[in-house]
Amino acid sequence: MPTALVTGPATGIGRAFAEKLASEGYDLVLVSRDEARLKEVGAEIARRHGVECEVLAADLTDRDELARVEERFRTGPIEVLVNNAGFGQKKPFWENPVDVEEKQLDLLVRVVLRLTHAAVLPMIERGSGAVINVSSVAGFLQRNIYSAHKSWVTTFSAGLATGLHATDVKVMALCPGFVHTEFHERMQMDKSVIPSFMWLDATELVDAAWKDLMRGKAISIPSRRYKLIAAAARFTPRALIARVSTVGLDGRRRS
Repeated sequence: MPTALVTGPATGIGRAFAEKLASEGYDLVLVSRDEARLKEVGAEIARRHGVECEVLAADLTDRDELARVEERFRTGPIEVLVNNAGFGQKKPFWENPVDVEEKQLDLLVRVVLRLTHAAVLPMIERGSGAVINVSSVAGFLQRNIYSAHKSWVTTFSAGLATGLHATDVKVMALCPGFVHTEFHERMQMDKSVIPSFMWLDATELVDAAWKDLMRGKAISIPSRRYKLIAAAARFTPRALIARVSTVGLDGRRRS
């Protein structure tokens, strides 16, 4: 059976990807910091879908532990990589300790680069494989540091997909908007300030993303509303985006 590696698979988009891949017949390598929770999730998925679930506990922002995950690509074939691990910040850049900002940069950018690099060469040599980098529609907006990181992920993935066009290796950036996950609770975000129609379901999102990957798309933007937002962002004056962005994720207007 083919094997897929998913980072941040315990909840939300990562969990939906783990379930989807298992339902497609993939054995799994599950990567996150919480080993106990990983084992629980792995046992549940294995029982439900009849696949093997390997647990690889690692703090991806620790370079030595990240190296252990990179090594996994050399010890056995990984057919699909889903770079999903990440976190957001409620406070603006200047109010956060720089070490926290650097940790987010490492997880959202450096880890994506290194794991994608570890995955792609063996895939090219085998003549098959796919990388899904979970980005965000926020990457199309000049809004905050998170937007900057996700803009990099989207551009990196699309560029790599172009470079690998002549191979059978697929690379895709998935750019969702607001999704019902634990992501926003961990940020202590007031979800009530976001209209209900803007929220997406993680399982439906992943099903649509998988179809886009099979079609060979380099960028997957779920739902018509977020496709429109991404398209409009290309033509929206930066000053207007800046004005809208004065409303923080907690719903309060920032000076």
